[in-house]
Amino acid sequence: MWGSVLLMALAGLLIGGGISFHQQKKPRWVSICFYVLAGMSLLAAYLLTLGN
Repeated sequence: MWGSVLLMALAGLLIGGGISFHQQKKPRWVSICFYVLAGMSLLAAYLLTLGN
């Protein structure tokens, strides 16, 4: 339970970082990496809840 909550919180932070880097006009691949990592974190949280 707590693991999935922490992973969802991590995903929120990563999405915020991606938006921040996009607003700072950083290279596009940096924002995309943050979004991909956030998606992977949400997927891990979902898969962790399936185990219980």
